[in-house]
Amino acid sequence: MESLNKFILLLLGLFVSLCSVFAQKVERSYIRKGNRLYNDSSYIDAEINYRKALEINPKSTVSMYNLGNSLIYQQKNKDALEQYVSASKMEKDKSKLSYIYHNIGVLFHRDKDYKQAIEAYKKALINNPKDDETRYNLSLAQKLLKDEQDNKENNQKDNKNNDSNNSSNNNKHDSSKSSQSSERDPKMSKENAEQLLNSVMQDERDVQDRIKKQQKLRGGRLEKDW
Repeated sequence: MESLNKFILLLLGLFVSLCSVFAQKVERSYIRKGNRLYNDSSYIDAEINYRKALEINPKSTVSMYNLGNSLIYQQKNKDALEQYVSASKMEKDKSKLSYIYHNIGVLFHRDKDYKQAIEAYKKALINNPKDDETRYNLSLAQKLLKDEQDNKENNQKDNKNNDSNNSSNNNKHDSSKSSQSSERDPKMSKENAEQLLNSVMQDERDVQDRIKKQQKLRGGRLEKDW
């Protein structure tokens, strides 16, 4: 009887092992199919296969990351971010974590949430200090955050100056206003304004071009060592 029980337990163990191996093969098949579809820019079908892989193995950080990438190309940034964050909580491999945090940073960067982008890029660099692409994105996000803060401060100063000027102008006589108006050169003022506007617009275009060039998803998909 004891021998029979041992035999049954052995069969059960073998059955569980076979089921596990089969599940891994099916999961791998879905991931590989998803990768092929992703490479063909069939992002919706790729998403379907990555989700099927996650149904088999809900803890697969590879499927989460790849799913996040496919969602971004469908303009589903919020859903993509959820996948990246979930993967970052489970993944232990530093190289893969650097990829995950890089893409988290890109999403925040695109939404102009530079503080969050900076934090994500820093985490990516902690896991891979040699990543020059992430380092550049970090520098760019820091510059854009500083520019944003400087512009905010300048706007506040301008508002205060405008309030002060308005108050001062209200106390001037009509004759003084007329004299000041006659001393201005409307043509020169218009030219200066146009030059300033063109300069600002060109600077903005340069910055946006640099951002577009740098805000790329990190290196395609993660691959498992099967």
